[in-house]
Amino acid sequence: MSNCHSIDPITLEVIRNKLLAIPEQIEANITRTAFSPLIYEYKDFAVGIVDVECRLISQGKGGIPLFVANILGAAVEDGIYFYGKDGFEHGDVIICNYSGVLGQHLNNVVMYTPIFASEQSRSPEAFLAIAAHWTDVGGREVGSSATNDTVSIFQEGIQFRTVKLQKAGQPVQDIYRMIEFNTRFPVVVLGDVASQMGGCLLGRNLYQGLLKQYGVETVSHAIEQLWMKSEQAARQIIEGIPDGTYTAYAELDDDGIQVGQVVPIPVTVRIKGKQLEVDFSDIAPVLKGPFNSGALGGGITAARIAMSYLLPNGDAPNEGTFRCLSVVLPEGKFLSAPATAPMARYSTPLATVIDVVLRAVGQARPDLVAGGHHGAFGVHVFSGRKANGELFKNLETGQGGFGASQRGDGSGPFKTYAHGDTFNVPVELQEALYPVFFDSISLRQDSGGPGQFRGGLGVSKRVKALQDCHLNVSMDRTKCPPWGVNSGHDGASGQVILNPGTDREEHLKKADRSLKKGDWVQVDSGGGGGYGEPSKRSIDSITHDLLKGYISEEAAKKIYGYSSPSKL
Repeated sequence: MSNCHSIDPITLEVIRNKLLAIPEQIEANITRTAFSPLIYEYKDFAVGIVDVECRLISQGKGGIPLFVANILGAAVEDGIYFYGKDGFEHGDVIICNYSGVLGQHLNNVVMYTPIFASEQSRSPEAFLAIAAHWTDVGGREVGSSATNDTVSIFQEGIQFRTVKLQKAGQPVQDIYRMIEFNTRFPVVVLGDVASQMGGCLLGRNLYQGLLKQYGVETVSHAIEQLWMKSEQAARQIIEGIPDGTYTAYAELDDDGIQVGQVVPIPVTVRIKGKQLEVDFSDIAPVLKGPFNSGALGGGITAARIAMSYLLPNGDAPNEGTFRCLSVVLPEGKFLSAPATAPMARYSTPLATVIDVVLRAVGQARPDLVAGGHHGAFGVHVFSGRKANGELFKNLETGQGGFGASQRGDGSGPFKTYAHGDTFNVPVELQEALYPVFFDSISLRQDSGGPGQFRGGLGVSKRVKALQDCHLNVSMDRTKCPPWGVNSGHDGASGQVILNPGTDREEHLKKADRSLKKGDWVQVDSGGGGGYGEPSKRSIDSITHDLLKGYISEEAAKKIYGYSSPSKL
């Protein structure tokens, strides 16, 4: 891009809003047109615009952070590696899910298209990119990523390393055929592909209109200034953190293969002036099980998301936001795994990694961070055949509590720090599409960490199988509960229970557990850590929690010293 020069503030503000509006419009369109509930309800996708240097220009506010923090630019960079900056044509649409580039599970596919200033241009000005979770891309398990014990990426599905799905506006039927016959759900996947492509092409046209309206040079200068403003805002926050070296620690239960052997996640954060460094040198090496990620889609992404949580509310981050961030991540760690490593559950550790980075920062500035959040995805997948013989897969995750802070009680129940604004698939829709019955979904009493301010609550969910089927669960952080801060207590960890009662079985990570028709599954998500001494909690707050059922009378008496719960 050109060197930055002056641009009038009104034009800058108009362009800024247009750059934000484009991906948000595409998000709305994909939500309306996608076939999979994971896309149109759960919102497991993200939209962004990157320049020819693969730098993030803008992103939709509803995009899942795991995608926009890094992998959009990584996919485009791989395309430039193969085609060169002059090797794209108007109407090209490229896809990439290669583990050696994105460093995430193979269901995450980035699709992008070049944006040219005019028909005469040979080099694009930018790329409209969309990352989306495809329901199934082959591999050993239904859903591809629904496994806890794969030991190689080649067990997890087909890989597309930067191939053209559309060339100069014409579909490449060979690639479509490969997609169709490498998924168990071709109608749903190809429907989502069409939705994703429609988003790419509409976004391209909208950005082209912006270039025509204001000119390439003006838009380029505006982007540079917006990056500078984001950089200044981020550096201002970092400058307010005392210089020093801060460490924090958490752990995962295991890697799915070496059951019971914890995965250590020690993190060092260094603050020097207006620069923040995240050092992952001491984390665990590459894991045998599928909880690895590549550097770009793993460690660097987690550090960027953590950095974003330190910033005040406002516009979504862009490339300028991360100029004050550096990441130390040696090769051979589970957050910088090689392309052949299993990555089906790549995202499970990242919520905890983000949590630990913030925990380290909190040693210097406790006002900037909260207690630990539940941090476990709590994945539970029902798969099998419906009564009519049709194959189904219902993937759900748990929502849990976020930590309390000096400003008040923890929020929730939400997904995790890695998810952003993803939602639950409505119960009514799940029951309509799949042979499952939801008996109850309720807040989990006493799950929020006690304190002057209480941690957010987890959720308890009871589901009955209406057909013989298979269950896959992945619950973590049971040995490392959401931590309290400033003498606040820890929140509760999550758990999965089969057939609560006389046949009770507890499961944390199980790749394929057969269920009989009528079996019950109870999923309890964790709560957030508390803040401050519980003895300092106000009587009004304790009374309110009791009336709402957030805490039990026993907890009120034992933890808070509440003397007269019987009067309620």
